[in-house]
Amino acid sequence: MDIGVIGCGNMGGGMVAQLLGAGLGVRCFDPDPTTRLRMADTGAQTTDTAAELASLCDIIILSLPKAEIVAAVMNDIAPHIRQGAIILDTSTSVPATSQAMSALGEQHGFAFIDGPVSGGPAAANAGTMTMLLGGDTDAIKRLAPVLDILTAKTVIVGKSGAGHAAKIANNMLCAANLVLVAEAVRLGEAAGVNAADLLDGINAGSGRSGVSEVNFPKWVLNDGFDSGFTMGLMRKDVGLALALAKDTGVALNGFENIADIWLNQSPSIADAADFNEIVKQGDTND
Repeated sequence: MDIGVIGCGNMGGGMVAQLLGAGLGVRCFDPDPTTRLRMADTGAQTTDTAAELASLCDIIILSLPKAEIVAAVMNDIAPHIRQGAIILDTSTSVPATSQAMSALGEQHGFAFIDGPVSGGPAAANAGTMTMLLGGDTDAIKRLAPVLDILTAKTVIVGKSGAGHAAKIANNMLCAANLVLVAEAVRLGEAAGVNAADLLDGINAGSGRSGVSEVNFPKWVLNDGFDSGFTMGLMRKDVGLALALAKDTGVALNGFENIADIWLNQSPSIADAADFNEIVKQGDTND
């Protein structure tokens, strides 16, 4: 089984490390020469082009910044992909792109699976990501040995595009919960309740969430703000949620106000900052 990874940044590089650690041979391509050298230093083989990698691998993992880049890379490599190969797109993309790439795969004889991930760079480096999968179930079954290395949990959510739709919905809730839990903490503190104690109570009740259980204890209360996921990336995901709602005709009346906080009301928080820093926005307005 020849495995290739296209896009070897924080997430892709972590997946490469996990695959190498499991004793598998991995080929890598990244447009940045420095990143390719770093991958070579870890023991991966590198290629000079994405097309060259595609011609050599049975499984190709994409870890790319956005849907437009996924489409551009796929259109470049499609003629070079082996018959019967599987493309696993772990990027945060959009359903329409996955569906178009799946149709492209039908033309060229390969399977395209959308498998966006949660957990950030730490989980990528630990092999504990959660992956939401959409696409052909037989192809997903063939990916099982690789998924077992990269993830702690996988969920098949439907046909092509379903994985990315589910990831957009998930990140929409994460963005909302960061704003809401921050407001809850400020409310509790104003009433004389220590933030850590308040969260203990919330996490024992129905208001708990991944943000209250993980983000606040791990990255917020200690002022760490070093999750590895940026404000810019979450702003992109917030925009994806709004765009998907527009495309599907779904009203997001509650989320629109929270989206405005991310996109328009927090200019003092740079795109390069940790995304958990959105919790500071209420303090900025005081």
